[in-house]
Amino acid sequence: MRLTSDFFVSAYLRRCGIEGAFAGLRRRGGAEAGAIFVLIDRLDGTMVLYGPAPQSEYEGKPADRVFTRLHKSDNLTREEVEKRLAREMDFDPDCWIVEVEDREGRHFLDVVE
Repeated sequence: MRLTSDFFVSAYLRRCGIEGAFAGLRRRGGAEAGAIFVLIDRLDGTMVLYGPAPQSEYEGKPADRVFTRLHKSDNLTREEVEKRLAREMDFDPDCWIVEVEDREGRHFLDVVE
């Protein structure tokens, strides 16, 4: 059974806080199954954006949700991230956006490359 998006985001925000990273909810999406996007702000002008991994990546993974980095470069600027998020919100108005501030760039997600 898959966790609802609102439950997953709530637990993720708490996990970030426990680990010492500040995390906030920028956009609340569909409670049951809205796609979740996580923006990691390294507080040095660079950012990384994670989103849902393709379903094919779930095979053999114990995690409820699996994420992938949504860009090829190591980092993005705030402007690049905002453009990408605007496209995602146009495509899926039920999406969630979580922003994490962590100088080390920690994401606390199950990630596939």
